Amino acid sequence: MGAFAALAVRRVRLRRRFRRLIAFFRDTRALLREFWRPLFVFFVAIFIGGLLYGELLMFSRGERIPYYNLPYMMLQLMVLQGVPEEKVPDEPYLTAFWYLMPAIGFYVLGRGLVDFVRVFFDRGARRRAWEMALAAEFRDHIIVVGIGHVGLRVVRALRQMGFDVVTLDSKPLSSELAAELRSLQCPLIMGDATEESSLTNAGVQRAQAVVITTSSDYVNVTVAMRARDLNANLRLIVRMWDSRFANQLKRYVGVEAVLSASELAAPAFAGAAFGVEIAQTLTVQNEAYTVFNLIIEPGSFMEGKTIDHIQEENDIDIVLVERDRRVEVHPRGTIVIKAGDKVVIFARHRQIMSIIEANRRH
Repeated sequence: MGAFAALAVRRVRLRRRFRRLIAFFRDTRALLREFWRPLFVFFVAIFIGGLLYGELLMFSRGERIPYYNLPYMMLQLMVLQGVPEEKVPDEPYLTAFWYLMPAIGFYVLGRGLVDFVRVFFDRGARRRAWEMALAAEFRDHIIVVGIGHVGLRVVRALRQMGFDVVTLDSKPLSSELAAELRSLQCPLIMGDATEESSLTNAGVQRAQAVVITTSSDYVNVTVAMRARDLNANLRLIVRMWDSRFANQLKRYVGVEAVLSASELAAPAFAGAAFGVEIAQTLTVQNEAYTVFNLIIEPGSFMEGKTIDHIQEENDIDIVLVERDRRVEVHPRGTIVIKAGDKVVIFARHRQIMSIIEANRRH
């Protein structure tokens, strides 16, 4: 793999690790927002209350208690343990702490501090919230709507190519299917894709494409129009049983590709999702290989290099070059690739993402 392609792979892997870390902190913030009142009262009681108790004790008795002991003393009062080596004080303002702190403790526990601790260490107890928190950190990802037989194959194909995927479905999935999506690191958003809130939760405003694969033409058309309203630059790929709608979808909704029942191969959906036409996919000795078209962009890692150099450096084969409407099959290795050329590449399936990344960015 060439230097630019390898750099793209490293960048994508680093971005994924960073995104999961950010998602962890984002989910923790969501927890804090949910439980902020009891947490706020708890910390004010043990720290501010402890400081006040220490100052009042110093004022009445001239005793200075180390500041680091005061929060622990308030915590003991809160759980009805009292203060070690001290009975209930005679001073009314100190006695008030002995009766007030247990009441605060009951309030904090009643409002969910125990639930907060349990949920914080068991994220699976609130899986849906965690999935939404993770999806909120995705950028330039692909949303797959409808995780049925076709949708799952599309997700697998996209993940095999290395692309980030967020899934969206209105029905609860089986435990096996949900576990597979988690193993593929694809957040699942439960909701009706025809509603704006569900698409927003899936990050449609930040996505590069939406692949709609449900078995209902009406749902697919509705989701396509809703997604287009939310993101004018979105690539839309729609599964359509009735071919009469195809031209209308492309003309009025700006759908990039409408794939019929005869074109339901997952690579076709996956390729259309990020603007690459995948012509053929085959497997040799458990290794998937793909033939796909690519338009060379300015600043591409291929621009200004000969075909021989590109093939040797990146372990790929360029089997066709189209330039100025002239096509050369099995092109000469001395041809220098230019921006705007359309090339047909034969490469390992797992290389597709890195090649596209390196083609898009210098």
